[in-house]
Amino acid sequence: MHFFYSDRTLFRTLPLVAATLLVACGKADAPVEAVRAVRTVVVAPAAVGGTQEYAAEVRARTESRLGFRVGGKMLSRAVDLGQRVKAGEVLARLDPDDLKLGQRAARAAGQGAQVNHELAAADFRRFKDLRDQGFISSAELDRRDATLKAAAAQLEQARAQAAMQANQTAYSTLVAASSGVVVGIDAEPGAVLAAGSPVLRLALDGPRDAVFAVPEDAAAAVRQLQGRPGTVGVVLWGSRERLAGTVREVAAAADPVTRTFQVKAELDRPLAALGQTATVSIDLPRRDAAIQLPLSAIKAHASGSAVWVVDPAKGVVRTRPVEIGGANGNEVVLKSGVQPGERVVTAGVHVLTEGQKVKAEAVRPSAAASAAAASAPAGR
Repeated sequence: MHFFYSDRTLFRTLPLVAATLLVACGKADAPVEAVRAVRTVVVAPAAVGGTQEYAAEVRARTESRLGFRVGGKMLSRAVDLGQRVKAGEVLARLDPDDLKLGQRAARAAGQGAQVNHELAAADFRRFKDLRDQGFISSAELDRRDATLKAAAAQLEQARAQAAMQANQTAYSTLVAASSGVVVGIDAEPGAVLAAGSPVLRLALDGPRDAVFAVPEDAAAAVRQLQGRPGTVGVVLWGSRERLAGTVREVAAAADPVTRTFQVKAELDRPLAALGQTATVSIDLPRRDAAIQLPLSAIKAHASGSAVWVVDPAKGVVRTRPVEIGGANGNEVVLKSGVQPGERVVTAGVHVLTEGQKVKAEAVRPSAAASAAAASAPAGR
């Protein structure tokens, strides 16, 4: 079967085909930009301070690093981690063979010095008799007297050396100076140790401290409570009983990594379990108002920290670098970066992009704004 097309039909068909191809090659419609739902807070200044809680750990007041007073190869360790020991109990031993040989050498040197002293004493007695009979001069007797004194000094030195070597041999056994609990092991049998190398750590029985860290802005206030009994409340993990504590020590310098100050509070219960976690509460004086935000609102930024601020006119988020001044419970205190009344994203900050459109959900004032509103006079 054969088909024939006239010129008129062909000219009518070509425009339709060209139009179809143009439509097929046209650009697709641009996708509609998604609007992400976020949670925000409206920031407002509020007083910083009041009752603050910190996580703490119970530690011994005195924790000693024990080691041998002489060097040598460690033969055995008689205690394990967490074991309670008594004063005088053997903790570890060194190989005593070399020390015993040194003790024998010192003892032999002492015996030789004893013989020399006895010989010098006998010579002095004989020469003294000769001088009394006029057979020798006094100068000769003086030389024998000097020899006797030198022999006596050598004997004293040899005796001291022998006693010291005996002590060195006894130092091959490491004993506990006080009762306590082994909280760390630093060396195992077979290791060759230098004198003073730590072998284990012993937490001595006695007072217990709750050790915790406070931010830089709270260190000065905590330092003012130092030495005042009952200013710290401590609740041990798994217990509802509140123990009284006293701030005993505040670190003079901040930790180089966390920028926090270590605080030690003495507990009124010396038998608290070592390593037990606790919650420490401190009543700090209130300070000037400051802007506070939940920790979830902070994100990493090239210059440090930043937050997402919602542009109310365009409904988009913008990155705003902020300077953090410390912590207040579960919130961070800002030194600069945001102004009162601005809306800041507090949830989903790590999935947003610059200029993204957002829809605020559960918009609520921050805790700081709530406190400020509660303190405002009625009808204002």
